[in-house]
Amino acid sequence: MNKRPRFRILAVTAMVMAGLVLSSLQAPLARAAEPIKIGFSMALTGGLAAAGKAALLAMQIWRDDVNKKGGLLGRKVELVFYDDQTKPATVPAIYAKLLDVDKVDFVVSGYGTNLIVPALPIVMERGKVFMALFGLAANERFGYDRYFQIMPAGPNPGTDWSRGFFTLASAQSPKPKTVAILSADAEFAIAAANGARHNAKKFGFKIVYDDRYPPGTPDFTPVLRAIKARKPDLVYIASYPPGSVGIVKAAKEVGLEPKMFGGSMVGLQFTSIQMNLGPMLNGIVNYWFWAPEPTMNFPGINALLAKYQAEAPKQKLDPLGYYLPPFAYAYVQVLGNAIEAVGSTDQKKVADYIRNNEHDTVVGKVKFGRNGEWARSRTLQVQLQNIKGHSMEEFTKAGKMVILYPKEVKSGDIIYPYKR
Repeated sequence: MNKRPRFRILAVTAMVMAGLVLSSLQAPLARAAEPIKIGFSMALTGGLAAAGKAALLAMQIWRDDVNKKGGLLGRKVELVFYDDQTKPATVPAIYAKLLDVDKVDFVVSGYGTNLIVPALPIVMERGKVFMALFGLAANERFGYDRYFQIMPAGPNPGTDWSRGFFTLASAQSPKPKTVAILSADAEFAIAAANGARHNAKKFGFKIVYDDRYPPGTPDFTPVLRAIKARKPDLVYIASYPPGSVGIVKAAKEVGLEPKMFGGSMVGLQFTSIQMNLGPMLNGIVNYWFWAPEPTMNFPGINALLAKYQAEAPKQKLDPLGYYLPPFAYAYVQVLGNAIEAVGSTDQKKVADYIRNNEHDTVVGKVKFGRNGEWARSRTLQVQLQNIKGHSMEEFTKAGKMVILYPKEVKSGDIIYPYKR
């Protein structure tokens, strides 16, 4: 009997079996080498495009920083994103695509309350961790336990947001007595105004004017004249960037000079708007998140800003990036650190770690409360002071955006009453 053919058959069979075993061993390794995908929508066109692009750049810097160190769990990080056009109606379909078609491992939010809220039902249905970027009380109606907000509003964001403004006002002598409240007719501004009403009553201020203006209002002088006629001691504004600019200019035109003026004016933190308004900003007391003051020099912040500022002019973005980029970096920083800490992409494990630990970030130490907001508010109250002109350099110096509140990061004293 010729045994050679049989030997060949056995040899081939052994080779095939070895190949199958090797393939089965290599398959998990191949999967492990696939990138960890983080998906999101971002406002790259429309009204919030300038801020959205700045946030995206900071997130890309974080991705590059992580990948240079070997990625997460030995896997590269990939950002998968789509333009939501600053339109809430586009958001649900984007998140459905990210999860069902792109099969991302994690999702984070786009920028702003109006674009976070529409994503939440999709995210909740899939049980995903959801880091959020600057949503004011966005989770209040949902109570989702895997939602985490990087904006330092505090455990009761609707009221914590404006508490510092009214705390400062109540400490002045003689104490002001009346307040006017004006807000844009949009979700964030309405929420901020609601909180301002609550705090006004809590601190004993009488509301003598309370109204909304429609987005796109071209001329604020009639509104500011109506406010001036009520002679309020305080004027609290909740506005988006175009309204913020128009209101500051109209206030100067009509000679509005209450004892304190500001509140929740989005946009006054942006370099282009600061350069536009220049000395008109002097005296305004407004919410803020980060300023180039010595009390805010957290580990890693200067390295981030250096990278951002080197790239921003090429993309025609806010050249300084003090407002949104540090927090856009920080919210994915928290997520990445949690993935590394638990050694897994398991949504529950990552969510539990984020909830139960304090996190070191470029915006300082962050601890989340039960509702996913910061366990303690650190919404700054900043007063613009000593602004002489319109150059960008002026806004890079300490002493221009003076932190008045809270006391642990205070960098100077209020100029009171308000004077232009």
